[in-house]
Amino acid sequence: MKIFDIVIIGCGPIGIACALEAKNKGLSYVILEKGPIVNSLFNYPVNMQFFSSSEKLEIDEIPFISNEAKPRRSEALEYYRRIATSNKLNINLFEKVISISKVESKFTVVSEKNTYSSKNVVIATGFYDIPNTLNIQGEDLPKVSHYYNDPHYYSGQKVVVIGASNSSVDAALECYRKGATVTMVIRGSELGERVKYWVKPDIVNRIKEGSIKVYYNATVKEISKNTITLNTENGLETLQNDFVLALTGYKPDFTFLDQIGVGFSSDENKIPTYNEATMETNIKGVYLAGVICGGMDTHKWFIENSRIHAKMIIKDILVKK
Repeated sequence: MKIFDIVIIGCGPIGIACALEAKNKGLSYVILEKGPIVNSLFNYPVNMQFFSSSEKLEIDEIPFISNEAKPRRSEALEYYRRIATSNKLNINLFEKVISISKVESKFTVVSEKNTYSSKNVVIATGFYDIPNTLNIQGEDLPKVSHYYNDPHYYSGQKVVVIGASNSSVDAALECYRKGATVTMVIRGSELGERVKYWVKPDIVNRIKEGSIKVYYNATVKEISKNTITLNTENGLETLQNDFVLALTGYKPDFTFLDQIGVGFSSDENKIPTYNEATMETNIKGVYLAGVICGGMDTHKWFIENSRIHAKMIIKDILVKK
């Protein structure tokens, strides 16, 4: 069995950056990805626009040219796909990793299709695969989704959007403009503080004029086939309802970190243990890259401030080689 210098788990922008740096430095590597290239970005809403400007999403100093200063999902997919294909990166797509184990100085990475041996493992799995659930009756109904894609699907329907973040605001506005009757349910007393500044006036005005109804300081009690019941400041309210978009955020999958014994902070953020200068965890040869470094605090790391992880990791591996 070939022994790679690095197995990279996750083909998001940061996983691709790690592969590029490994290739440039002459290290053998393979990326294992359970879905398509940049799987998380692929699953973003079809009309999604980034908060970051295009130059801040660039990797390996490869120019990212977009029609607007802040690129859209389709442009990002094109950019990262072109990098992966034009550089002929060694990527195995639709190959989910099942387990990681270590014996002495070598790692065994088992996927659904193959088994790999490696001197180092880089975990760059992001956080978009596990939604924060409501844990209420009716959450498992077909009409409930924790992901939002295309507003056309909800045209002419009564849609409840749960949440106050960018994803919730975007979904509410887009569905409203495609002919849905939209109600937002927000646990706090106002919209999220991170709502994109160029979008916030739009949602505020739509709420003010009554085009989109909002319940502040409210939660969902239960969901049925045709209704949704809310806990509001005025007591229980039951609304007629066709679809529920529960856009309440996501959390990282810590399965691989638990398997190989990576430590975590004792607080609620559950931040993995790693060296901030090298990105190496408490397990020698296991490195973290990207959003997963922030544990449950998924707003700490994103593409523009974790691009540097690739060079930090590869530099450390080369020093130890």
